[in-house]
Amino acid sequence: MAQRLYVSVCGNIGAGKTSLVERLCQEFQWQPYYEGVTGHPYLDDYYRDMPRWGFHTQIYFLTQRLRQQQEIAQIPISVCQDRSIFEDHEIFAKSLHLQGILSDRDYNTYRLLFDAITPFISKPDLLVYLKASVPTLMSRIEQRSRGCESGITLDYLEHLNERYSLWMEGFRYCPVLTLDADRLDFVRCERDFRFIVEEVKKILPLALRLPI
Repeated sequence: MAQRLYVSVCGNIGAGKTSLVERLCQEFQWQPYYEGVTGHPYLDDYYRDMPRWGFHTQIYFLTQRLRQQQEIAQIPISVCQDRSIFEDHEIFAKSLHLQGILSDRDYNTYRLLFDAITPFISKPDLLVYLKASVPTLMSRIEQRSRGCESGITLDYLEHLNERYSLWMEGFRYCPVLTLDADRLDFVRCERDFRFIVEEVKKILPLALRLPI
């Protein structure tokens, strides 16, 4: 019986996480778990007024992610997740706090909840990091034309990219496969996607802690 695998795809807004999760799940017969953007009750308000709705938005995302983690812990087959629960804190909540969008009080409350949750959740076996420049991110955000994302600024994306770089430098939970999302068009170019598939296959033995 094949060993169960838990893969998480991470990256900035517009990096292509959802598309890659969908394609990897089709390729490897994994169960997909997508980020709960559709139906998010605060997201439109958040992009219009981040200081007013930042705390509500992050708490909602954390709640949805915890529900996913509970399902992932029980499902008997391999899964691939669009954004991990660790990004919620390390990238978005921290970023909002550093920019003064989340107050000290709100950030500390969020952090208390996050710290209470994380000892009980599963860690990924493999993290796939889609690294993209701000021009690439903006282009893809514009192409998908989500109304709630119309207020995203270059500065905000750049700040998030800086947070991702810092997070990746200290990430130790599992092996990381970093992919150049500026160069790889895995949606329209089959050769690029096949390259990613081969890279995933190379790193799977390490992710599963098996001999190569």
